[in-house]
Amino acid sequence: ADGDRIHAVIRGTAVNHGGHAQGLTVPNPSAQAQVLASVYEKAGVDPATLGFIEAHGTGTSLGDPIEVNGLRKLFHHFHGDKSPEGARCGLGTVKTNIGHLESAAGIAGVIKVILSLKHRTLPKSLHCQEVNPFIDLTGSPLYIVRETQPWEAFKDAHGQRLPRRAGVSSFGFGGVNAHALIEEYVGTSTSQAE
Repeated sequence: ADGDRIHAVIRGTAVNHGGHAQGLTVPNPSAQAQVLASVYEKAGVDPATLGFIEAHGTGTSLGDPIEVNGLRKLFHHFHGDKSPEGARCGLGTVKTNIGHLESAAGIAGVIKVILSLKHRTLPKSLHCQEVNPFIDLTGSPLYIVRETQPWEAFKDAHGQRLPRRAGVSSFGFGGVNAHALIEEYVGTSTSQAE
């Protein structure tokens, strides 16, 4: 109404804590899966409409497989064994480009997603030639974005264009888990709506 530029729409957020753990750096897979499901349930958005997930992705042998398994549980929660066909949701982390920014890591991921929406492009994950052998994406809708590529919009069952959507995860030292669902703003002008 004020004529401000809208870069994206935050459709949903959730935060939780993993509770008691074996150590400060040991993530809780159930808590991560719960925070993810909470966002999409409250927003009324099917995760199958996500084109990208900005993972926390610290590059650790323990944390990254737990995060990917939480994402797999998210899709299973909504679709059971009938996961969306084909790998259609890109997976990446800004940490491959700029390193870990500690308390600013989450906002760096949000900025990356907003710029990706603006340019309708999924940037490649750098330094990702070798994937952690404990990460299994087989049979999931997830794939690692290994090359910069256009971010195509999905269509619904009626052929209507859906806004581009992305999830952003930030999992903190000590067990705090946060996730946000960010959506492309589609205004009334044809230039914004394609």
